Amino acid sequence: MSKKTQIAVAAALALAIMPAIAMSQTNGAAKASAAKAPAAKAPSKAGGYKAPRLADGRPDIGGFWQNGTMTKLTRDVSLGDRKNYTEDEVRKIEGDNAARTASFNKPTDPNLGVNTPDQCQSGSRGAACGYNAGWTDPGDHIMRVNGEPRTSLVTYPANGRPPAPKAGAGGRGGRGPAPVIVADDGEGGEGAPPAARGGAGRGGGAGRGAAPQGGAAQYANPETAGLAMRCIMSFGQSTGPIMLSQLYNNNYRFVQGKDTVAIWVEMVHDVRVIRIGAKHRTDGVRPYMGDSIGHYEGDTLVVETTNFPSTTNLQGSSANLTMIEKFTRVGANRLLYQFEARDPTVWDQPWGGEYEFVRSTGVFEYACHEGNYALEGVLAGARAEDKAAAAPKSAAR
Repeated sequence: MSKKTQIAVAAALALAIMPAIAMSQTNGAAKASAAKAPAAKAPSKAGGYKAPRLADGRPDIGGFWQNGTMTKLTRDVSLGDRKNYTEDEVRKIEGDNAARTASFNKPTDPNLGVNTPDQCQSGSRGAACGYNAGWTDPGDHIMRVNGEPRTSLVTYPANGRPPAPKAGAGGRGGRGPAPVIVADDGEGGEGAPPAARGGAGRGGGAGRGAAPQGGAAQYANPETAGLAMRCIMSFGQSTGPIMLSQLYNNNYRFVQGKDTVAIWVEMVHDVRVIRIGAKHRTDGVRPYMGDSIGHYEGDTLVVETTNFPSTTNLQGSSANLTMIEKFTRVGANRLLYQFEARDPTVWDQPWGGEYEFVRSTGVFEYACHEGNYALEGVLAGARAEDKAAAAPKSAAR
């Protein structure tokens, strides 16, 4: 891939979704398997809060929720085993962020160079700089769980980071934890815009995984371009394996039926379906979002997801990844989300954490294909390279 094409692809990935954001951003066996999860600390409920119930007695977790936050998935090494920030630290972090956002809300100086430092809400620069603050909504506050300001979403192990992989672990051939990548099985993917300010992503980087063929071949044809670029799946991890916030579009709607729970994700309008009381599929198919089954335990919806696409890579996971998630109402406007990752072929122990969704006003339109000129531009670049490569042969004749 030429340097020009690399720059074009980087710019396209940043710019492809800007038009969409403009329209979308305004402010049984299942039980037995999932029950193996270590007993989590009982969710703390505000003032003896009693979770509402549906007519059939199930806990009501439905409605609109959002999970935008400044807190990253994994903890900074410098914080050691500190689970929480001090209130003074929170004021400093959130205050600095507010000041930075205010600067991004000012009219852009037309004379700014493309490499001017710190001019993008995403932390990107140059050709990849496609966002002023008005286009984004990653979350402006440190995540609090039961009022505690968390230093990371991961809470165990105690250092807030996934355990080191086993030597020769199958997920990444023993190469250790990698950026969080979620990809389809066989069609490939693309790098996503950073999921957190500063450009690192809330999980050390989040996006749709690189296509198996990689390089220029990935962008040569629409069939091999990434799922996100083609508006098929969301960017990053909105749908899982761990449901994480991103640079924008962090709203969800939970709808509970008798036999299913549907989670409608604002980002690209993915819908995750959890089959209640069902067994995992055995037909070998690995859906984009994995195969989720669930059951209720008291006030909690417990979900187990397996059969992720073989290219799914959560901090070095393999195709044997199993995710356990728990959703519990702990307040009128608070929904506790607990998660645990298990993959005995990669890690000697499970790891996981928690955060709280808060009430949202709704899910807004994400018109991904309207104005999606990035794919057209990338393909035009590939055709131009084809033409250039063929030119010497034609001249030789």
